[in-house]
Amino acid sequence: MNQIQLETKQLTPSKVVCVGRNYVDHIKELNNDIPEEIVLFIKPNSSISPKIYAGTTDPIHYEGEICYLIQAGEITAVGIGLDLTKREIQSQLKSKGLPWERAKCFDKSAVFSHFVPFHENLTDLRLELSINDQLVQLADSTKMINKPNQILEETKSFLTLEDGDVIMSGTPKGVGIVKKGDVFHGKLFTQHTLLIEHSWTVK
Repeated sequence: MNQIQLETKQLTPSKVVCVGRNYVDHIKELNNDIPEEIVLFIKPNSSISPKIYAGTTDPIHYEGEICYLIQAGEITAVGIGLDLTKREIQSQLKSKGLPWERAKCFDKSAVFSHFVPFHENLTDLRLELSINDQLVQLADSTKMINKPNQILEETKSFLTLEDGDVIMSGTPKGVGIVKKGDVFHGKLFTQHTLLIEHSWTVK
């Protein structure tokens, strides 16, 4: 089973809960409709990876996201995540009204930094994602349609969250194609305090 890191501990998520269409600017970017309720989907443990891999047959898009670690049914830590997506396949499936698993749940499609404990204001986080030193995404939790605690409560209303599970809270505008050799650099802040800084070089 794949693991994530919380400080010096290794945890094994049973699943990753992902939120779709949670930033208005990204919804407009992909010409989607604003949903009337939270859009949730699941990535399995097999999708978790510490590294980013470029697509070999299908182009893969990155989506930078603020992530929340669940323990005892509550959010206890935060991290940086990349929801990797086969966009062309996703568009084909959506046009036919079919599920997204082939586009969202493939192996190594959920990439994470380490996590750090966080017990402060969950709506006071900001993620900056750069590629090759160029800022491409800025995720501000105050601009989420559905805030972290809303997502948590909605998920718990129908799904059991195990210790170590992760919530990926959705991506802002600025998504694009993953290219081999690109250097991704993420920074997660609370106000002006840097919580996490992490880099990946695409394999």
